Amino acid sequence: MSDFRMIDTGGARIRTAVEGSGPLVLMVHGFPESWYSWRHQLGRVADAGFTAAAIDVRGYGGSSKPDRVQDYAMEHLVADIAAVARTLQPDGPAILLGHDWGAPQVWNAALTLPDRFRAVAALSVPYAGVPQRPFTEVFRQAFTNKGRFFYQEWFQDVGPPEAEAERDVRDFLRKFYYAISGDAPEGTWPNKPAGATLLDKMIDPDPFPDWLTAADLDYYVAEFESSGFFGPISRYRNHERDFEWLQPYRDRRIEQPALFIGGTKDPATTLFGAVTDPIALMRPHVPNVEGHLLEGCGHWTQQERTDDVNRLLLAWLAGVSG
Repeated sequence: MSDFRMIDTGGARIRTAVEGSGPLVLMVHGFPESWYSWRHQLGRVADAGFTAAAIDVRGYGGSSKPDRVQDYAMEHLVADIAAVARTLQPDGPAILLGHDWGAPQVWNAALTLPDRFRAVAALSVPYAGVPQRPFTEVFRQAFTNKGRFFYQEWFQDVGPPEAEAERDVRDFLRKFYYAISGDAPEGTWPNKPAGATLLDKMIDPDPFPDWLTAADLDYYVAEFESSGFFGPISRYRNHERDFEWLQPYRDRRIEQPALFIGGTKDPATTLFGAVTDPIALMRPHVPNVEGHLLEGCGHWTQQERTDDVNRLLLAWLAGVSG
């Protein structure tokens, strides 16, 4: 069972689930999830001789929920990660593990604070280097300017996306989780015009895939009914701030040992169809990366393919912790 600790990072109070003892492996979740997305990894990593810790990112669950968009910039999230790691392991650099938005958080923590983190693993989202332009420009060129819906455009304005998600949290989570899972038939994530809302034409499956039980969904629903969606969605409203913050690091690579696990049915792994070989994309920027693609796996990597992820993760951890 996890021990929950509230850790003051100076900018937020971060709820952290902790199990085991030994070198620290700090896990960072994505959208729209929580520490709970690592429920299948915490015990296994702890049993392998590590301190396994999983945070609620600021804005989620039991952590602080600042009320300004700029409080969710990458710079602040990386600072939270560094402060939690320093609190749990003050005497040496930690190992990071991230999924979805947690992946860019741990990539950028390893990039900007290389002395704090000895190794980094990420699921779903590969690292393509310091951006050459804000991601808002990228997705508007590819989608919005062509009259096509893109969910991150829908997330830009404060208010409407929060209202849509909070109207029926269970409905929102079921549809969102299913649409980009490996179980969803091709086309489940609908192609629709700019100006649509996220849930337009989304499918609520019956039954839901068994990698997420009714009890699992109940936990997520309760967390978001309590926390709301302003903080989680505001992560998408900081692309310009993140771009500016990262520019001084343009000539730096992530030199630490690294692990990447993606799914062949995960749109994030191919950067929404922009790349065919995400591992090759990473090598110039992360030269010491070990990469794996799980056939048929969707976006929720460590929940959909628990056994595969745990096997690859534990083998990698054994190699980088010796």
